Amino acid sequence: MSPRPGPGFVGPGMGRGMGWGRMRFEDSKQRPQISKEILIRILKYLVPYWKQQIIILLCLLAISGLDLIPPIITKNIIDVAIKNKDMALLGFLTLASIAATILSGLISVGQNYVTTWMSKHIILDVRNQMYRHLQYMSLKFFSNEKTGEIISRLNNDIHGIEGIISGTLVNIVYNLFSLVLTLTALFSMNWKLAILGTFLVPFFVLPTRQVGKMRWRLASETHQKMAEMNQHIQETLGISGVILTKIFTREEAEIKKFHDINLEVIKLQIRENMVGRWFFMLLRTISVLGPSIIYFVGGYLVIKDELTVGTVVTFVTLLTRLYGPVSHLSNLHVDITRSFALFERIFDYLDREPDIKDLPEAVELPPISGKIEFDHVYFSYDGENPTLEDITFSVEPGQMIAIVGPTGAGKTTIAYLVPRLYEPTSGRILIDGRDIRTVTLKSLRSQIGMVTQDPYLFNATIRENILYGKPDATEEEMIAACKAAQIHDFISSLPEGYDTVVGERGIKLSGGEKQRIAIARVLLSNPRIIILDEATSSLDSHTEALIQKALEALLSGRTSIVIAHRLSTILAAHRILVIDNGRIVESGTHHELLKNNGLYSILYREQFKPQLTGLTDSYLA
Repeated sequence: MSPRPGPGFVGPGMGRGMGWGRMRFEDSKQRPQISKEILIRILKYLVPYWKQQIIILLCLLAISGLDLIPPIITKNIIDVAIKNKDMALLGFLTLASIAATILSGLISVGQNYVTTWMSKHIILDVRNQMYRHLQYMSLKFFSNEKTGEIISRLNNDIHGIEGIISGTLVNIVYNLFSLVLTLTALFSMNWKLAILGTFLVPFFVLPTRQVGKMRWRLASETHQKMAEMNQHIQETLGISGVILTKIFTREEAEIKKFHDINLEVIKLQIRENMVGRWFFMLLRTISVLGPSIIYFVGGYLVIKDELTVGTVVTFVTLLTRLYGPVSHLSNLHVDITRSFALFERIFDYLDREPDIKDLPEAVELPPISGKIEFDHVYFSYDGENPTLEDITFSVEPGQMIAIVGPTGAGKTTIAYLVPRLYEPTSGRILIDGRDIRTVTLKSLRSQIGMVTQDPYLFNATIRENILYGKPDATEEEMIAACKAAQIHDFISSLPEGYDTVVGERGIKLSGGEKQRIAIARVLLSNPRIIILDEATSSLDSHTEALIQKALEALLSGRTSIVIAHRLSTILAAHRILVIDNGRIVESGTHHELLKNNGLYSILYREQFKPQLTGLTDSYLA
């Protein structure tokens, strides 16, 4: 993008190319405060590129100076070469004017390259910093934030920095250089005409500021509506949303809703683009009025032999070059505020400390045997309403503990506390006698494997999804894990085998196939502790038998906490914890709990007994 606004009047509409469409606010009145602290943080991103900035400044200064040469040469062409009929001088001055223009253009190309290179690398730095920061945010952060909002800040807001650097900052510097050099040239030629010409400047500044404020308000409204549209797109065109829409035949309703939102966006954008056009028409008139006055007064002075024709022509040319920078700089506060808004949104995420992180004194957790202890653990998601209360139990190495209870009782929360996906409000969780808060997250989680009820697969190949658990695994290790997970034969039957792409969230695979791939992934990483939120029982008998064999391989010899959905898991557990309203209300083996005739007995009859086929109560009891 060239920094030159060009001769003549240029309104504040130039902002459209430099980030109007990327500014987002919940309330247009809540404008960011331009503070010293934020300014220092912004400048820190520029410091590593100080060499490029010096080059850019020198280029802009050279361009500003070279752009003044053709008008000044015009004065000499008229007053000297033409007046004296000096063809040699006329040819030289003409070539000099052309050369200055060409040189200015070449320097501008170089400046644009350096500016683009610098702005892209700053985007690279900020986006890498943001992505790294988000990777270490806790699960609580992602539970509270909308995915679309996270993506918007990581992509749109950071991309907006390019407009700030290559647009706003470059134009500010160029316009300042151009303004100073042009005023210097005007006053050096004739200070009386210079004062007369600059008399009209306030008529550019005031309307431009008012129009800038109006555009600010409309841009904020547009962003709110665009955010609504983006959210609608994300919800309805994601794979889950598409399936839901088709099942309930809501296509036309969603199309109409999108049409209405899209229409509102277009209306706001039209208003934003058209705002101030009457002002601009008036300003164009003023931009013509200034040169007309100079021609009249200058012509009078020429007639009185107090001024040359070349001076008048050059003066008018330079005057038209003065109005553009003035218009741009008068709208500077809007550009700067918009720029600060983008950085505020970026810094808002960067300033959020992870809820769960390594303590300064954290140590590596050595290879574990797998003993787990919950010591009077309490937990609350919001800090007020308890989710878990006084959870105390222990699991010996190699044992399997099953957790059952009504929906919402806190079963999954207990499982998520072990790898520190959440942090207890109070109490301790120990592994091999060590408080898990005293060891590094990486060393802790590397020895814990988890298979969730709805396993997540990337839109990649089966091989890539399995190797995610151990990227440096050999082909033999991967195949062995898949055989143990009862999925190798299925993968081998596919035309592309392990290189088959599974689609978004594994949409091309059945639930049982995804579950077994997830089990293979955990088997490959070979953890000592397994946390298992079993798949639902809505599987055919053959698939369920395969998953049962895979689970046997997965759980064999490992300490495991299993949120039980299958009767087979209940029977195999060394101990069963019954959770209700965040508390352990019963604990024991299957037979012991049935004899107690408590909550487990009720759950068994309602949830697990229908799974029985050919088994008697007396056998199970």
